[in-house]
Amino acid sequence: MSKRLVFVHGRSQEGKDQATLKEQWIDAWQSGLEKSGLRMPIAPSDIVFPYYGDVLYDLTNPKEDVDVILKGANGNQNQMDFERDMLEELCAAAVTDEEVAREMNAPTIEKGFRDWGWLRAALRLLDVTPGVSGLTLSQVTRDVYSYLCNPGVRDSIDDIVKREIRNGEEFVLVGHSLGTVVTYNLLRSDAEGLGWQVPLHVTLGSPLAVQRIRQALRPLKRPSLIKSWFNARDKADIVALRELDSINFPAPEGSIEIENSSAVDNWTDNHHGIVGYLDDSGVAKRIYDAL
Repeated sequence: MSKRLVFVHGRSQEGKDQATLKEQWIDAWQSGLEKSGLRMPIAPSDIVFPYYGDVLYDLTNPKEDVDVILKGANGNQNQMDFERDMLEELCAAAVTDEEVAREMNAPTIEKGFRDWGWLRAALRLLDVTPGVSGLTLSQVTRDVYSYLCNPGVRDSIDDIVKREIRNGEEFVLVGHSLGTVVTYNLLRSDAEGLGWQVPLHVTLGSPLAVQRIRQALRPLKRPSLIKSWFNARDKADIVALRELDSINFPAPEGSIEIENSSAVDNWTDNHHGIVGYLDDSGVAKRIYDAL
């Protein structure tokens, strides 16, 4: 039996049609292949697209106000700490303390001192930055927290993905954004018991290098069932903060090396959209070669 291809989407996919989303991913991949004179090596029926968008939305009950998100659900201190730390790390990569001080109408900001006022001002600045939204970034952190720290959310999403994959199956696994957190967590926790064989794990626009996410996934490891791992990002993609290298995503000695590419020119408005990753010729061919 030939290898199948599994696509795992990210957040903000609620209310969408699974078949239509799958077609959009396939179309983008085909576009990337055509840039290298290639055609899709497998039939669409051999491409698996688990859909959890509505489940994630229903379980997280999102609020559309940044302050509500920052305060956490029901004042949960662990959630507030996680989201604040993650947002601060992401915002600090996009705006400077000097810019935030001007937004806050403050003379200076003491180096290393960033409180809730700093964070709110930074998010306001992101709202007027082309391709970036403070609200969207806040929602991303909430959804990552929900998946990593809420067993009900995590198990529901994991079960949806696992149902689409056969025990003992060999397949290429591609995740995007939050989907990369899902795929990595499944590979480190469930895949061996299910007999999965993964010649290539592809992570696109991944936030796995964010410190709070790394901490939640400790101990970090690169399961031996993954034969190779390819991580691609656009340097302007604020969610994909850093490459998954030995510094930002360390693993035990002897683990497989992660091949990183920061050469993607993701043409979507926020430099993070999946079509801007899959239609990149290098990304498309890397998937093709593994099939």
